Amino acid sequence: MTFRDILQKILSVQFVRFAIVGVIATGVHYAIYYALYHVMNVNVAYTIGYVLSWFMNFYLTAHFTFRTQTNVKRGLGFAVSHGVNYLLHILFLNIVLWCGVPKAYAPIPVFCIVIPINFLLVRYVFSSRYFR
Repeated sequence: MTFRDILQKILSVQFVRFAIVGVIATGVHYAIYYALYHVMNVNVAYTIGYVLSWFMNFYLTAHFTFRTQTNVKRGLGFAVSHGVNYLLHILFLNIVLWCGVPKAYAPIPVFCIVIPINFLLVRYVFSSRYFR
């Protein structure tokens, strides 16, 4: 087995675990958004869902996806990566809404665009020696 084969195997296993955590976190995020967007501004509802799902996402990403411990550096790195991710979410949510997608379904294309970017950011935080 070559180094490249080993690297691809590690990345694919990590990506599958990331996808599982992502589906759970995205489901929580969407459920909260869906419950709230009827009674408040969509950006506020989206933000509340994002923040609440963030805590669960951090714990599962550390322990399940990357098999690491949580610490302050990783927490800060995760927060910064998700700060960038959140800005992308809000930007694309408003673009999708502007394009006429109904509020109930607007997060779905946003998730498809932003989640792969988030994987790269979060993987850096949990794999980099800087955040150990």
